[in-house]
Amino acid sequence: MSSVEQAFSSSGLLAKAITGFSPRQAQLDMALEVERAIDSQTSLIVEAGTGTGKTFAYLIPALMSDKKVIVSTGTKTLQEQLFHKDIPVIKNALATNAQMALLKGRSNYLCLYRLEQFQHTRGQLDAQGLADFVHVRNWANSTHHGDIGELDSVAEDSTIFPLITSTVDNCLARDCPNIDDCYLVKARQRAIEADVVVVNHHLFFADMALKDTGFGELIPKAEVIIFDEAHQISDIASEYFGDAFSTRQVIELCSDVIQAYKTTVTDVKQLGKAAEKLERTCQDFRLLFAHDPERGNWRDKLANGRIKQVFEHIKEDLEFLYQVLKLNVSRNEQVDNCFERVVTLRTKYDIVANVDAFEVSLWYETTRRHITLHQTPLTIADKFSKVVKDSGAGWIFTSATLAVNNGFEHFAKPLGLSQENTLLLDSPFDYLNQSQLIVPRYLPEANDAKRPQALAKLAIPLIKASRGSCFMLFTSYRVMNLVAEILAEEIDNRLLVQGQMAKRNLLSEFVNESNAVLLATASFWEGVDVRGDKLTCVIIDKLPFASPDDPLLQARSEDARRQGKDPFAQIQLPQAVIALKQGVGRLIRDVNDRGILVICDNRLVNRHYGQVFLSSLPDMKRSRDVDYAEAFLSAIHNESIENEKA
Repeated sequence: MSSVEQAFSSSGLLAKAITGFSPRQAQLDMALEVERAIDSQTSLIVEAGTGTGKTFAYLIPALMSDKKVIVSTGTKTLQEQLFHKDIPVIKNALATNAQMALLKGRSNYLCLYRLEQFQHTRGQLDAQGLADFVHVRNWANSTHHGDIGELDSVAEDSTIFPLITSTVDNCLARDCPNIDDCYLVKARQRAIEADVVVVNHHLFFADMALKDTGFGELIPKAEVIIFDEAHQISDIASEYFGDAFSTRQVIELCSDVIQAYKTTVTDVKQLGKAAEKLERTCQDFRLLFAHDPERGNWRDKLANGRIKQVFEHIKEDLEFLYQVLKLNVSRNEQVDNCFERVVTLRTKYDIVANVDAFEVSLWYETTRRHITLHQTPLTIADKFSKVVKDSGAGWIFTSATLAVNNGFEHFAKPLGLSQENTLLLDSPFDYLNQSQLIVPRYLPEANDAKRPQALAKLAIPLIKASRGSCFMLFTSYRVMNLVAEILAEEIDNRLLVQGQMAKRNLLSEFVNESNAVLLATASFWEGVDVRGDKLTCVIIDKLPFASPDDPLLQARSEDARRQGKDPFAQIQLPQAVIALKQGVGRLIRDVNDRGILVICDNRLVNRHYGQVFLSSLPDMKRSRDVDYAEAFLSAIHNESIENEKA
């Protein structure tokens, strides 16, 4: 018996260290395949169904290999969970002295230099921003790691954070007077010295694409590279292998130029004027787009005369600022840094202005305040596969949702990965007895004005039967908000609607409230773990096909057509299957969980491709009778009451 097999046995290290641990064959199968991939320095693709225990299945052989390990997760939340919860348990079980490090992107760390600069100038902030600044200042006096994730009292989207953290553009690197105390430098040093480094996908690919050159090596070279939540990495990698021009970067540059004019180069009035003019033009540019965040085709948008005119004004104002900064190079480090940034921004502007480029998607996305223009390559297979091949490392790609129709081509092909070593492990949960799938009849079509009313009417008896404990997951904000308005008038349950507060606060409120109903969109379809009777009903409004207007989807579809392929079968359908599997995965999170899954989309049963979805989902009993769902939920609730009495 190998050391890995021994660790997972009924008398092994995990059983001795973890109360209630019991061996799972699927978990051991995965661990042994991971061990083989590490030893042979090859790649392995694993779909491990919910409940398999994939985290331990890759961490145990990785730590026992005595090699340098990078683990990349889908989000910062999962990154922290892995580092603070899972790794300490395994480290204790293995009794290892291996050094662990958590590494995030630079915007997650307090910048002491920018904090000092802000305290001196006291830039304009609203009342909430000033209150947040007080929290930041108090925290800054006691923090050891400078990770702004420690600041629970400040909202994630607070206006204070861009002012007290650095970017690649405004970081002074070796010229910074606070370099010896820099939290980012210290975090990177810990990563270099550690045996296991936990990062997230965005940071990993930012480093791979050489976007971040402020301190040279960012993520140290490793012998084992593991991607958890790997289904996300194709789109993230594509974005980082492309280019982007953001008004956020431009406005941050303008802010720093104005600060330099007011503090160190007060004799150059043109600097302040040039920066203020460019800042106003960027703000005018954002106002030409819809107020609510959106994504769209940049080639099509630039055909609009007014948008083209203001976009050209940005170029003119950027050029003016470049000329003024050029005349003042070598005055001080801050001015030199601003000059380097304006040079980079001019290059990025020219890239996204070239709408005639081939083999790329040109698209835009907006936030409430900013707009980013992207040029994204349609394929990164050659680049990524070369990195994997040349690394001399073992690469593990795993998620609960990688396979479509029991195959991995949709995941592997865009990344240029070999499919020689793959593993498909079903969830150990008894879905036939733990859950029911309901596909309601007679619902209005997706574009019918009566659909929100119908969805609310369908949900009300299910919410009542489940005593709250219900997720409603939507594919659009508009429908979500319309349903929320109707439910607010019809039920007494606490309604938690995405956008009301930060995601983590919404989840906390949902778990703590006895009868809460949560309504949410895309970001709640994955990475959310609510167990037991707190969540017994998940209602999904429709199959999550990407919007046909999505510019990246359009470009990839057109490329598929040119190659004589079917874009729907090759791109749209697999993406939707993966997204639906993620949404479905919210329901059953434990061997004792039970619940109802309601998918409000007739296409699941009356379109030929519905079978692709169904064959990719867990094996549940299916019905079209909503009354059946009510009875199932009532039984769960009654049994729960009986258990409490006992």
